[in-house]
Amino acid sequence: MRNNKSETHTFEGLKLWQQCRELRKKVADLTRTFPQDERFRLVDQLLRASRSVTANIAEGYGRYHYQENIQFCRQAGGSLYELIDHLSVALDEGYIDEDKFNRFREEVLDSVRVLNGYIKYLQNRKDEGS
Repeated sequence: MRNNKSETHTFEGLKLWQQCRELRKKVADLTRTFPQDERFRLVDQLLRASRSVTANIAEGYGRYHYQENIQFCRQAGGSLYELIDHLSVALDEGYIDEDKFNRFREEVLDSVRVLNGYIKYLQNRKDEGS
């Protein structure tokens, strides 16, 4: 994303980060419908996992070496899969229905696909530089 004051590119311009940001917002909206007694349990876990995804993508982008960026992206991938597990708990507890679970699951898996493509791109760039 370009800033009017400079030509600095940031993680905010990554389609991957933008997509995961939207997912993070949807997870936050979803958790607002959960029972109050889940506020410091499942809600907290869902929010932390969704925030971890975008934070790891951003931190990796700021690293100097491709391998470090790849490692942070792998952490983001782990958090995406963690989201699916937490969403399955929400399903099992009756906080969401099967349809909502499946929609979120597909969105998470689509983010995993985009993330894997970005990791492959980074790996190729790393290999070109060796």
